[in-house]
Amino acid sequence: MANNLYIASTEPRSSKSLVALGVMELLSRRIQKLGFFRPVIRAGDEPDNDIELVRRRYGLPLPYESLYAATHEEARHLTASGRMDELLERILAKYKALERQCDFVVCEGTDFSGVAAAFEFDFNAQVANHLGCPVLIVASGRLKTAEEVFEFVHAAREAFVDEGCQLAGTVVNRVEPELVDQVRERFGAAWPHEDPIYVLPQVEILSKPTVGEIAEALGGRPLHRVEDQMKREVREYKVAAMFLPNFLDHVQEGTLVITPGDRADIVLGSLATVFSDNYPIIAGIVLTGGLELAPQLQRMIEGFGRSVVPVISVPSDTFETATRIDDVNALITPDNDRKTAAALGVFESNVDLSGLEQRIAASRSDRITPLMFEYELIQRAKASRQHIVLPEGTDDRILRASEILLRREVVDITLLGAEAEIHEKISSLGLDLDGATVVDPNDSPLHDDFAQTYFELRQHKGINEDVAHDVMRDVSYFGTMMVYKGLVDAMVSGAAHTTAHTIRPSFEFIKTRPECSIVSSVFFMCLEDRVLVYGDCAIIPNPTPSQLADIAISSAETAKMFGVDPLVAMLSYSSGQSGLGEDVDKVREATRLVREHRPDLKVDGPIQYDAAVDASVARKKMPDSEVAGRATVFIFPDLNTGNNTYKAVQRSSGAVAIGPVLQGLKKPVNDLSRGCTVPDIVNTVAITAIQAQSAKGSP
Repeated sequence: MANNLYIASTEPRSSKSLVALGVMELLSRRIQKLGFFRPVIRAGDEPDNDIELVRRRYGLPLPYESLYAATHEEARHLTASGRMDELLERILAKYKALERQCDFVVCEGTDFSGVAAAFEFDFNAQVANHLGCPVLIVASGRLKTAEEVFEFVHAAREAFVDEGCQLAGTVVNRVEPELVDQVRERFGAAWPHEDPIYVLPQVEILSKPTVGEIAEALGGRPLHRVEDQMKREVREYKVAAMFLPNFLDHVQEGTLVITPGDRADIVLGSLATVFSDNYPIIAGIVLTGGLELAPQLQRMIEGFGRSVVPVISVPSDTFETATRIDDVNALITPDNDRKTAAALGVFESNVDLSGLEQRIAASRSDRITPLMFEYELIQRAKASRQHIVLPEGTDDRILRASEILLRREVVDITLLGAEAEIHEKISSLGLDLDGATVVDPNDSPLHDDFAQTYFELRQHKGINEDVAHDVMRDVSYFGTMMVYKGLVDAMVSGAAHTTAHTIRPSFEFIKTRPECSIVSSVFFMCLEDRVLVYGDCAIIPNPTPSQLADIAISSAETAKMFGVDPLVAMLSYSSGQSGLGEDVDKVREATRLVREHRPDLKVDGPIQYDAAVDASVARKKMPDSEVAGRATVFIFPDLNTGNNTYKAVQRSSGAVAIGPVLQGLKKPVNDLSRGCTVPDIVNTVAITAIQAQSAKGSP
């Protein structure tokens, strides 16, 4: 059974890093000790981009130097002096040292940079054979017809076979979108081999370099701090040689303007497009010739009081600058979440993931890492796409997370807020959210119907129609009513609102499921090698025994929904029959109620945390328990204990805490922390989508 895979491209700019990222994502869900190796990397002061991308995303606990064998310069020197065997021996030794630390190693071949393509092809085939790796071929469909793609891939495949390589499959990347169906049909009609072909379309965001990548390639210097804007994609570049009025007719969305540093008219006119609804927003400005802006213009830009497009100064002249920009290769860099999401989205949408897994025959692991858990969340959410409303549509983090979710095709999204403000935010952040629906609760045609419904539901509480109309201008109430009415499947909020503000509407008219008396919450605590469930750490301050039993049952169901086998520990400051007192009696009664209502659940309590989680302690304190030492679901006796414990574990162990996840409602509504990050939002939306699937009986 193979424990490795070699990803080899057939030509430059085939975007094999996209394929490497997709394969790593696929394997990370069930392989704990996953490695990444490059036989040869480009020399330079900066670390190899693809190694750093994989190291950061998948948290590889391996030294950078262990993930490659030689630089291009070293490899060129050894081969030129007739010492190819020495180079191959070095690669094999470095690989074997890495392999001993890993369950599976993904190898990414060379970059076709600076040497003959025929040599690189032979070299990658030799390395793959020496390492005993099956090969996943990556070919480019860029600027090729369907017939040209077929002939090229067929020839490349035969060449690898002639070299004695075992093939896992072929990825045809960067195919023009309008040709994708033709290419698939061509291979489907005439591909005689067992190894599969996967056809991926060209995605604009992945084919265009960012302003930051261009600035780095040119040795440019930003004249003001606009870090987020440096990630804007450059869709085209224009040399500004005309007078300003004529030049503005040629500006398009995402244009990089190239102009000498003393053309103040071009600089001011280009910057003005950012503030005009009549012109597209440019990606940035490159000032050539080492000429910097006049101090007056520099002060003007610094005084705008909002993010503007980057202005980069470069030493080269205009002609040389334009020529060098044309050669800049687009990268998926470690800090560019947008490109990472787009890459994974196109890979996962066009590759038969289960089929590829079988082809590369990766060994399974029973351990669950945080990355594995998060990967499964995304895959399960995608299995039956749900529609989620996000009331905080003007929050930068919500917008960035929305783009990731849409690019990976995880959910459909509705954003609430003033349309003009949301669209302005999207433009200023350089995001693409064309797939999202934007609704303004104040102007929506749904407003009157929602207000009338709320009045009918709450008039017994003294709500009149005027108050109902006012209430429905609140984004939390409006979003919750969308869930209630079935216009969306679920809601996630709280990035900019309190927990009470987020969940109060759901208490008022979504209500709890018939079998639940209360709404409670859990956190998924993703430790290094397993996932535990903590409840309730966010909602019920001091639950009664019956409420505590409800929390335990709901938490067990939530754990099961997300693939955690529920072994429920009812926590207290004593274990078994050893303790006395009101607090212990509450937990003991709650445990009895759980067993009475759900005899199928494995539950034990009162039990101390150490006895619940540590097998050696469990053997001493509760030797006959099915749960002690093996617990996966931990029910805290009160909010004070639960909230402090989850935060202590999170901070002291480095665990990833995902939540709070609300449970017990008829339809899903989930709360975010106001300190949440973009990944937190992505995970919470995925969890909410899975809850919505479960509520509908979907897979």
